[in-house]
Amino acid sequence: MPAARIRTHRAITPWLFLLPGLGVIGAFSLYPFVTTVGRAFTDARTLSPGHWVGLRNFQDIWQDEEFWTALGNSTLYVVLVVPFTVLLPLLLALLVQGRLPGIGFFRSAFYLPVVASMVVVALIWEWMLDDRGLVNGILRLLGGGRVDFLGDAWLLLLSAMALTVWKGLGYYMVVYLAALANVPHELHEAAAMDGAGALRRFLSVTLPALRPTMVLVAALSSVSAFKVFSEVYLLAGPNGGPAGRDTTLVMLVQRTGTGLGGRTGYASALSLVVFVIALLLMLLVLRANREEDR
Repeated sequence: MPAARIRTHRAITPWLFLLPGLGVIGAFSLYPFVTTVGRAFTDARTLSPGHWVGLRNFQDIWQDEEFWTALGNSTLYVVLVVPFTVLLPLLLALLVQGRLPGIGFFRSAFYLPVVASMVVVALIWEWMLDDRGLVNGILRLLGGGRVDFLGDAWLLLLSAMALTVWKGLGYYMVVYLAALANVPHELHEAAAMDGAGALRRFLSVTLPALRPTMVLVAALSSVSAFKVFSEVYLLAGPNGGPAGRDTTLVMLVQRTGTGLGGRTGYASALSLVVFVIALLLMLLVLRANREEDR
């Protein structure tokens, strides 16, 4: 076989293996993204392709009070959820990293919410937080009054945040366990020989080694919290709870762009804004980490 033909085969063969995966990504990720960007500049509706309107949708977003309410809720979600999703899984990983008898059971128990369906988990939480649910029942037994977890906008948001943290603990715990396994034992032994206690070894050896992992967890959980949908939607319902005051950005996109009269053009513009903000948020976290490394 000629050398030129061999080189051609070598250049083409890897792409043939990648072609099925690239086709799936193009059909279900790239193409919808491109069409969403194009539709964001139109006044399209569910049953109408619409016409080109330029930047009008983005001007309407700037003046939309619902957008600013949803943006504030999503930002609050990030601020309150991310510290817990960074620190609590680390504590769990430290608790279960040892090779004690039965420790595998606790690892599985902590990871179980990750593999559970969000719909099933949200229904269980809704049952517990309902007026006649488990939590209010315990409060009544203790002599307290009823708490309207699902009817008050702020309490509903806080309940959804607690659900987000609880469901993600096991996933980030596994990430930390993998990182802890890569911390050199020699560093701990050297610190112990220098007289460092367990707390000092954790602060001086373990924590610096885990810093890249903590940044990764912070970036992933920030974007996930900013784009939260399922938790709030399932607890609040499709109308966004009390007067829509607990609506997040993705819930606003869903409510605006669905239904027979859905404003798909405006919803596409909202989706593009959410994408840009989430991208900037992740870049901000990564940049802050690089600045600290200098």
